[in-house]
Amino acid sequence: MVGSLSTVPLPRRPIDPGDRVSRFYENELGWATVPARAGIPGSPVRLRVGDRFDVLDVPAEAGRAGLRHLAPASPVAVQGGRMRLLVAAGSAEELPGLLDWLEWGALALDLRALGTGCVMDAPLPPGTPSAGVRPVGRSGVQGAAVWLRPPEPGCAVEASLPTLSAVRGGGGAPDLVRLVDTVATHCHRLRLRRACAQPLALP
Repeated sequence: MVGSLSTVPLPRRPIDPGDRVSRFYENELGWATVPARAGIPGSPVRLRVGDRFDVLDVPAEAGRAGLRHLAPASPVAVQGGRMRLLVAAGSAEELPGLLDWLEWGALALDLRALGTGCVMDAPLPPGTPSAGVRPVGRSGVQGAAVWLRPPEPGCAVEASLPTLSAVRGGGGAPDLVRLVDTVATHCHRLRLRRACAQPLALP
């Protein structure tokens, strides 16, 4: 009797959806992941930024204007009303100087760059059912991050990312300067539109 019990397999732990997500990014794309936050149910796996790519985080409306400056294979994610444009690693460090050079540096724009030491929520891999994610208008989705333009496994994603070296004709990558100038312009327009919509303060 004791011998027969030892042949019964132990019950398997249910497959954690986060494990599938991590495996996709780490094995298919070679991107580093950060585990979901312990003790927070439903928290997403996160992607480590700064190793293979940096991220421009902008309002979705400004991001849509910038899409024309991206290569078709440049990955773009949306979450809520924000768009995350993947750019070449090191771009986050260049952004303040680039904004100054483009004469946007003196203005408070709703544009930020995520670089080394930062993370972003990992969108579900392409083709994964997105349970609990509801579309909300054209600006994105409520809840989880999703790919607007997903990365393609087996492709060198870095070659499609906007970079400063494109200004000097380097390799055919999209031009980071044009992308930043376009999204900064639209961030400023959104800022002005919001300011005009505020009621006037009477003395």
